[in-house]
Amino acid sequence: MENNKRKELQVSALENGTVIDHIPQGVVQQVLKILGLEECMEPIYMGANLESKKMGRKGIIKVANRFFKPEELNKIALIAPTATIIEIREYDVKAKTQVSIPDEIHHFVKCFNPKCITNVDHDVITKFYVIDKEDLKLRCHYCEKITGKKNIEYK
Repeated sequence: MENNKRKELQVSALENGTVIDHIPQGVVQQVLKILGLEECMEPIYMGANLESKKMGRKGIIKVANRFFKPEELNKIALIAPTATIIEIREYDVKAKTQVSIPDEIHHFVKCFNPKCITNVDHDVITKFYVIDKEDLKLRCHYCEKITGKKNIEYK
């Protein structure tokens, strides 16, 4: 006899926290790392290779009792530009926003030019202009070197 019962894994709902949904396939671990969630002591639920009508395959991260600052959302946007941020408070969705790549990036991207002032004088904060949001290309404010998506190094 064939078993047609649907099997589901139940993950508890967040009382308070953030859901990062629609993460492109293959970058869930990068999002966890860039946000420093490996050190987070709150419960974190992560899923990868999940079916998605919109994307084919996607990832999702649920973090209890954590809400992200705008600069953290900018980090997510660089790695996962299709991500949706869902804020949960008292089990209700309070805000749902689509991340967007900013025009300028400060602090968290390293210039790949070893002679750039930001790599010589560590007191100088990195600053980049996003010159191509589609293919993600950044121009350093100081040395004007262009960094492509494959060469981006995060601090």
